[in-house]
Amino acid sequence: MGDFREVEQFIYREARLMDEHRYDDWLALWTDDATYWVPCGRDDGDPELQVSIIYDRYPQLVNRLQRLKTGKAFAEDPPSRLCRVISNIEMEDAAAGEIVARSSFVLGDLRKHQEVHWFGRTLHRLRKTDGELRIAYKKVILLNNDEPLPNLAFLI
Repeated sequence: MGDFREVEQFIYREARLMDEHRYDDWLALWTDDATYWVPCGRDDGDPELQVSIIYDRYPQLVNRLQRLKTGKAFAEDPPSRLCRVISNIEMEDAAAGEIVARSSFVLGDLRKHQEVHWFGRTLHRLRKTDGELRIAYKKVILLNNDEPLPNLAFLI
């Protein structure tokens, strides 16, 4: 099994980069064959057959970040002020040398004097690339993914 402390610090760093809108640094944490999935309405299912809040492969992830970096994404003008707390990190080995890490989060989102709280669980599949951990797969299960949601233009 991989080093728990290394995985824990990686997940904390990823959260900080998202909160700080450091899009290029966050994108550098991903493999070029990565998948980023936020299911809608259920926690599991087939994202190819069912609606998702987000279902991006690496090229779509790059496009999403380019839009956010322009400053012209209406849903993020002005950008959300974000602060997330990560907890309950667990890890296990997976096939092909990947590490599976599971965690919980609480995310505070403040934009235009409106505060929203997000709660959820995250599953990361991490892979060592050139000696560094990288995200090969990330699934974010929002607690309220079966409820009407406001725009989710920031990184969850």
